[in-house]
Amino acid sequence: MDKVLVIAPKRVAETVWSTECEKWEHLNDLRVAKVIGNEKQRKAALAEKADIYMLGRDNVAWLIGQYGGNMLPFDMLVIDESSSFKNPKSQRFKALKKAQPCFKRVVILTGTPAPNGLIDLWSQVYLLDRGERLGKNITTYRRDFFSPGQTNGSIVYNYRINKGSEERIHEKIGDICMSMKAEDYLDLPGRTNVTVDIKLESKTQKMYNEFEKEQVLALLDNQEEGEEISAVNAAALSTKLLQFANGAIYDEDMNVHEVHNLKIDALKEIMENVQGQPVLLAWTFRSDMYRIKRHLKEYEPRELKTEQDILDWNNGKVKLMMMHPASGGHGLNLQAGGCNIVWFGQNWSLELYQQFNARLDRQGQTKPVIIHHLIASETIDSDVLKALDGKSTKQEALMQSIKARVKKYLK
Repeated sequence: MDKVLVIAPKRVAETVWSTECEKWEHLNDLRVAKVIGNEKQRKAALAEKADIYMLGRDNVAWLIGQYGGNMLPFDMLVIDESSSFKNPKSQRFKALKKAQPCFKRVVILTGTPAPNGLIDLWSQVYLLDRGERLGKNITTYRRDFFSPGQTNGSIVYNYRINKGSEERIHEKIGDICMSMKAEDYLDLPGRTNVTVDIKLESKTQKMYNEFEKEQVLALLDNQEEGEEISAVNAAALSTKLLQFANGAIYDEDMNVHEVHNLKIDALKEIMENVQGQPVLLAWTFRSDMYRIKRHLKEYEPRELKTEQDILDWNNGKVKLMMMHPASGGHGLNLQAGGCNIVWFGQNWSLELYQQFNARLDRQGQTKPVIIHHLIASETIDSDVLKALDGKSTKQEALMQSIKARVKKYLK
């Protein structure tokens, strides 16, 4: 192959592939052009003579537009973290779908091909075989292998896989897909999950219970009698409860109201216990990140934003690095910087959870990885952790949690 196009999350495109080429002797002679930055910089990178062209996934449509829609000057396509193309309605998928025939070879890579169920697999496989195995469109795929789950009129919120369909799907794609478990092929030092159970003070627990009841009843007031709770409303309610569990709530004007600092105190204790070892922290709400910066100034907490932040982390210069799972969970090699992860806020997405943890728990890690989950007991936090442990889909687990609360307050 003369010219390879690699599509990856922005930070991966900026740092990971070029850094790995420098590490390995047999890759040292490969020239990597980074098609990133503003439009002028991207065009200049495309004009370079290189072997590998790195493109951030948010610029897929732009790139294809530069060549008239489908005549790209690349022999091979590699999609790093292909689960980011799982939505067939996304602009990036639609653009790449049109250009796919111009590549002589396509390879897609992901650590979580279908973390929320096989329903997410169709678009990724389509980019490999143009619909030969799982159908030419998502509608056909759903019809052949799934049945509608929760619905509201003509709207289908989720799908249930039909009996025997999982085996049929695996059989159909088995000739072009390879699944590898890290524990079967890599010598990893091990991982420990720790649940830090945070019991709310009686006054705070009473506040949470009243807040939960108030929010559930407000949701029901906005529903027609007998109407199913929508996924959107369930997510909004869950967000409010997760905010309280973390210690700070946004009001309608986006002002932040701090209700407790119990997770902040638990984080301080962890920082003391690790005795100077770096900690990678997953945050959910920006208000929590600001609170951590304010209350843990002595650890000089930093939000991961730039390539320099990554370099400093991997060189052991950052005591507390904060990263949102959705912005930095895929592809980044951070294992050289530490072995401690803290989930300050909980996230329903199994994919984001697995990918974030894999930033440290991956090949090249030399120490056992410890993953701390700060769980406010008797709150929705416990439901999220239970769902992740059971590998439930995000929407299924979320709806079950909210329905249980509705049932509780309707008694």
